[in-house]
Amino acid sequence: MIVAHVTHEAVENIGGIGTVIAGLVTAEAYRKKVSRSFLIGPKFAGEKTLADRLGPHGEVLYCRADGKIGGEYEKIIRPVEERYGCEIDFGRRLIIEPYSGKNVLIDVILVDVSVVNIERLNTFKGRLFEKFGVTSDRFENIWEYEQYVRLAEPACDTLRALINGARNPVVILGHEFMGMPTVLKAKLDMPESRAYFHAHEVASVRPVVEKRSGHDTMFYNVMSAARRKGLTLEEVFDEVAVNFKHRLVKAAKYCDGVLAVGDFVREELEFMSSDFTESNVHLVYNGIPSNHITLDDKIRSRTMLCDYARKLLGYCPRWVFTHVARPVLSKGIWRDLRVMHELDAMLQQRGETAVYFMLGTLGGVRRPSDVMRMEKDYDWPVTHRLGYPDLCGGEDVISDNIDAFNVSHQAVHAILINQWGFNRQACGERMDVDTTIADLRKGCDIEFGMSVYEPFGISQLEGLTYGALSVISNICGCAGFVGLTERNQPTGNVIVGDFVRQKNIADEIYRKNPDKAVQTLLSLGREQRDQIEKMEGRRLARQIDSLLPRSMGEQQKMLEGGLELADKMSWQRVVSEMLMPVIAG
Repeated sequence: MIVAHVTHEAVENIGGIGTVIAGLVTAEAYRKKVSRSFLIGPKFAGEKTLADRLGPHGEVLYCRADGKIGGEYEKIIRPVEERYGCEIDFGRRLIIEPYSGKNVLIDVILVDVSVVNIERLNTFKGRLFEKFGVTSDRFENIWEYEQYVRLAEPACDTLRALINGARNPVVILGHEFMGMPTVLKAKLDMPESRAYFHAHEVASVRPVVEKRSGHDTMFYNVMSAARRKGLTLEEVFDEVAVNFKHRLVKAAKYCDGVLAVGDFVREELEFMSSDFTESNVHLVYNGIPSNHITLDDKIRSRTMLCDYARKLLGYCPRWVFTHVARPVLSKGIWRDLRVMHELDAMLQQRGETAVYFMLGTLGGVRRPSDVMRMEKDYDWPVTHRLGYPDLCGGEDVISDNIDAFNVSHQAVHAILINQWGFNRQACGERMDVDTTIADLRKGCDIEFGMSVYEPFGISQLEGLTYGALSVISNICGCAGFVGLTERNQPTGNVIVGDFVRQKNIADEIYRKNPDKAVQTLLSLGREQRDQIEKMEGRRLARQIDSLLPRSMGEQQKMLEGGLELADKMSWQRVVSEMLMPVIAG
């Protein structure tokens, strides 16, 4: 089988899709079934030099811009470039799974879509509308849309030219809305292929959840009531119609199938259109890392984290809490603070303390020189100042919330590290020279991740294999995978917060007045959500307090339980039991 992954992360990991692809292609079950893989994406402006264009250990085989021409690849690719008026790079990239170290070499096709044959492009846009109802005229001025439509035809033609004569079946996976135009092109002109939409989210749902003050509490209750009435997403939330991503995702019904990374993603697709059903939307969860360490290894890493906290705060905390994520609204970081507010008094009674590291940035990676200066001048990251190289892009909102929290709490101290990376170069001189991001994962006691919109959430579970408690919300796609894996035998390593179905809000309101249930639930706002979050904060804090391992025996049990669960949620299982039965059928 030949598999082509269409993604904006063909060269570099920008978000989570690159992590997902790395997990898939390095799994043994994938490598046994797939003889050749491709990564396909646009060539972004300011792309790197020839030497490192495809990342470490990458090899460029054809690139006219850098004079890498001639030979068999020019004969194959040059006709495609002339047909579409663009330039195409081809090479290979080494994909490395960071936890296992497994690696695989994958072919890469990059298309420079800045210049194209406009007549051909307009003809293709017309076909997209006629066959799939995708309108381009309203969105041509949105480059995020336009570039992926421009990618589709030269990408498919280059792929066909490179695999010409191959007898193996060809599978094209369009990752997220960015991959949809190429997948639709394959449906039009590559009858020898099977084309799937890999739904890492439902892109038009995310802004609805984020922008309404009731967030997930409102949306998922509305969805429940609306589906009972036979209403669709567009009929209830008419703003999605102006979102260019909505039309592309809706067109996924024309694919050979849809791979949904979580249960709610599947429900959201079914809410979008009745054309999405269990017969064509398949649950293919993401995998999580599984890596064995000893209790001594965990204690060693926690000691490093506690030593760093001591240098920052003047004392060594008993517990280390973490949240590794971009500090954006969807991550629900205020919920972490709500839970820790309730936990603060419980820890005080026990004479225990904790530090909470919020690691994530909206301002890119800070230079080591800037980090050292901020650390020296005003005690960063304990203290922050507005403006780059410190708080920017909205990081000030999180910083203000954390400052307010720290003023009124004694046992738990929160620290925003608005940086990417966890080592001395990234975080300053007070961090041990040997500390890495792996120590943050190994040494933490809790990883928070109570998002308001989280189609899966790999990061929330990365600490499992190292014996950490994972505290997630029930709308996280990973909650479904945990439930499927644990069934009726919970390990005690995952705690799920319910900010949606507490007291079965939708059921109760629908039972009382089904005709007005949707409108009533649409009015759920911040006040009602706050009430639910306060109640859940107390419940979760009590559960956390009861599960924190306070003896060596309990810590060993937590480590073993987390590893057992992580092993059952591996990429190997995802590929062998979920992905391959769909695409290799």
